[in-house]
Amino acid sequence: MDFARIGQIATLIKENVGRVIVGKDETVELMVIALIASGHVLLEDVPGTGKTQLAKALARSLDGTMKRIQFTPDLLPSDVSGINFYNQKLGEFEFRPGPLFAHIVLADEINRATPRTQSALLESMEERQVSIDGETRALEAPFLVIATQNPVENQGTFPLPEAQLDRFLMKLSLGYPSATEQVQILKRYQQQDPLDQLLPVVGRAELLEAQRLFVQVRFSDELLQYLVQLAEATRTHADAALGVSPRG
Repeated sequence: MDFARIGQIATLIKENVGRVIVGKDETVELMVIALIASGHVLLEDVPGTGKTQLAKALARSLDGTMKRIQFTPDLLPSDVSGINFYNQKLGEFEFRPGPLFAHIVLADEINRATPRTQSALLESMEERQVSIDGETRALEAPFLVIATQNPVENQGTFPLPEAQLDRFLMKLSLGYPSATEQVQILKRYQQQDPLDQLLPVVGRAELLEAQRLFVQVRFSDELLQYLVQLAEATRTHADAALGVSPRG
């Protein structure tokens, strides 16, 4: 595989997602970049703009497993990561994996869960592993968390801590579609949901190869110094409450 093939893979995914999502090419392209860069994405927008549809369309474009977690205040950490349960028939404990054990994890309305449950994502997003009852289990690559949250409805929500926000590579917003795009949406969804007909266009092995090749992109020292200057500027700016971390 070469860099040209990565571009072809990105185009295939964008075109496939475009069968479901109308007119959000830039947002879709950024999500594909995060996918190839092994980063996680936070979709923040008002209700009804297609956040969940976009996440599902991206997941279905890949030949991998996808799990959706509906975050609610009564959700427990074990509901996310999994539990060891006692099998009476076998007379021993067995591990029952939670929805985190998937290639694409859609964390819907992530800010509706308590901080304790939100913290269940921290280790998996950073280290691609989950520790349960003292045993660490690796998550199979690729592993991508796509989280959604509603920024305007505060009742029954818990703001994401900075440590968790820092683990997202991008925070994206879809925004309202134009009048022309809304007409296209009405026509597209008139007969059936196009998401139901969406098929994978990129294999898991090919995606992993693209992620391995991605890290071979070379940067000049001047560009790296410029990135560091930008990060340092955010740490001293009067309007910034918290600057970019070294991880960021």
